[in-house]
Amino acid sequence: MAVTDVKREKKLRWPKENFKKVKSKIWANRCMYFMILPVVIYYLLFKYWPMLWLRIAFYDFKILKGFEGSKFVGLKHFKNFMANPDFLQIMWNTLYLNILSLAFCFTAPIIFALLLNELMDGKFKKTVQTVSYLPHFLSMVVVVSMIKNILSPSIGVINSIIKSMGKEAIYFLGEAKYFRPIMVISGIWQEVGWGSIIYLSALSGIDPELYEAAVIDGAGRFKQTLYITIPGIAGTIVVMLILRMGTLLSVGFEKVYLLQNPHNLAVSEVLSTYVYKKGMVNNNYSFATAVDMFVFNKILMCILAIIFLYPILNVLAISLSGSAPVLRGEVSFFPKQFTVKAYENIFTNKHIWRSYGNTIFVAVVGCVLGLAMSSLAAYPMAFGDFMERKYIVL
Repeated sequence: MAVTDVKREKKLRWPKENFKKVKSKIWANRCMYFMILPVVIYYLLFKYWPMLWLRIAFYDFKILKGFEGSKFVGLKHFKNFMANPDFLQIMWNTLYLNILSLAFCFTAPIIFALLLNELMDGKFKKTVQTVSYLPHFLSMVVVVSMIKNILSPSIGVINSIIKSMGKEAIYFLGEAKYFRPIMVISGIWQEVGWGSIIYLSALSGIDPELYEAAVIDGAGRFKQTLYITIPGIAGTIVVMLILRMGTLLSVGFEKVYLLQNPHNLAVSEVLSTYVYKKGMVNNNYSFATAVDMFVFNKILMCILAIIFLYPILNVLAISLSGSAPVLRGEVSFFPKQFTVKAYENIFTNKHIWRSYGNTIFVAVVGCVLGLAMSSLAAYPMAFGDFMERKYIVL
């Protein structure tokens, strides 16, 4: 027993040779570590260190008193926000703006990239690309100033055209119904060129021989786009859509806040502007932190739960309803004719239990046999000098 314990201790110890190898590798790559050190420090200071202050959401926090002098209030701020009469309106404004942005601002770069791909004149194509990229690099303050000047009821271009047609000028930013279209259209103009870059790079990776074969088969430009181009960039579209879904509840703060005024506040008040006003303007830091920390995760999880649980709940409601409502299509989550007769039949029916037993038996036996066969095949294939491994893989 003593010999085995000594061997076990030797295995657990870090060998000096390995330590020297690691030390030499670190020293050899010291320039790389020094290059990445500022990035690590940046993330530690500005990304992870502020997370320690999220606990002020559970305090009635006072800056001068700190955590020790501030009262712990638990979930008080979360409850206050949920009970706020503006809660549903703010959440709806945030979701609606993001859904519109997803529907139009996400698809616009894809369509723009497909249109650019059809241009044959290289100089004109590059000119259009350069012009479309420029709005992305403009400051948000400059963009909002341009929007206000263009839509101004006195000096705006749009209202000048409206006046020339004999109609009265419209104060677009003063009417709530125009706020969302302004946000979407300006977002498309600002990001359509920049967003098309990744799709243009994906289009360049499609094999030109596919288009040549399609031309020989008699396919026109539309069918080439439909059956070759779009499937060729489908993977990129899916990846970008997944990344975009992660920011579904984070509408941009700067543009909304700069375009916001008392006339359109009913549709322009979103979570980011609400948090800013409560935290920075009203100095209610605890309440603002609770809103910012809690609502995004809460609503996102509720939406996902509804999407994934709806089919399960529907099936459960059908199983607890009588046969007559099911045949009439009158199934609801709270059945009027509540019954557990279907479950009673399961417990009393021997054939169903026999089917369950057969299913479990086949699954267990299949799993055990599969593991055994995989282990037997993996052992010889783990050796590099096993010549027949490539034939087994094939």
